[in-house]
Amino acid sequence: MTGGDAGGRLVRPFTLTGGRTRPSRADFTLITTVTAVDPQPARAARPQPEHLRILRLCAEPVAVAEVAARLDLPVSVVVILLSDLLEAGRITARPPHLVNRTTPDLDLLQKVRDGLGRL
Repeated sequence: MTGGDAGGRLVRPFTLTGGRTRPSRADFTLITTVTAVDPQPARAARPQPEHLRILRLCAEPVAVAEVAARLDLPVSVVVILLSDLLEAGRITARPPHLVNRTTPDLDLLQKVRDGLGRL
């Protein structure tokens, strides 16, 4: 985890969140897709440097886990920062599509079995 600034000083993750250890919302999973709002709301407070980094990454839809990986920060820290951005109206968050696991597609399973039988 780099977390360093331009001067090479180490910035501890809890300082990025203002000492918070839990997000204010429970909207995020590792595969939640986040996207920066365009245009950004004029009424929102000026974002912190870490928020700006996230907004740049989220110009296109990206998963929470990928944001954390690209920033080299713990997911828990990124989720807190994403919660800030969501509350400020700067990003949108889309949960993953739920898959109906109770009813398998029997036709698809049959095609897979038939295809494997040909190998």
